Amino acid sequence: MEIKADLVQDSVGQMCPMPIAYLAKNMRTMEVGQILEIDADDEGAHSDIPAWCNQTNNEFLGKEDAGSFFKFFVKKTV
Repeated sequence: MEIKADLVQDSVGQMCPMPIAYLAKNMRTMEVGQILEIDADDEGAHSDIPAWCNQTNNEFLGKEDAGSFFKFFVKKTV
């Protein structure tokens, strides 16, 4: 999967709930249609990020394994 992110959030080493807190903060600065990449190694991110997208009506585009962390992709839709 090759997704071009407009902004990259480095949350490697952050524990829950910090990746979600920064995700929410970053999304407020972005325009509809832009994509945020969240780099995270917290196990909770696998369920927390899609759940946040579902609750906020933003689009979870998927994740990819980057070795020591995962890249999560969220498209701002609202």
